[in-house]
Amino acid sequence: MTPALTKMTKVEVVVTGAEAPAVRELIGSVGATGYTSLSGVSGLGHDGYHQGRLLFNQQATLELIITVVPDTKVDALLVGLRPLLDATSGVMFVTETYVSRPEYFN
Repeated sequence: MTPALTKMTKVEVVVTGAEAPAVRELIGSVGATGYTSLSGVSGLGHDGYHQGRLLFNQQATLELIITVVPDTKVDALLVGLRPLLDATSGVMFVTETYVSRPEYFN
């Protein structure tokens, strides 16, 4: 028997280490109960290739911040993230996801 799953939304944001605190603060301000943050991520995009290793300091690297929120909190989060991403070279991915313990994300 498969456990019941609850539909939610996963938001993944890749920004520079300098912009990461603003993203984490915004996630908390909309009432999200947590996030996962991975620093030193690598990638290739419009601004070229970014290596994951630290060169000078943590702010010079890219960071991936992932949060899962109920659908009722998505719009507020996206409205807050959009201006930040318009001003930086960051990127955002929004996907439908399902969780087995929804009380962890309310």
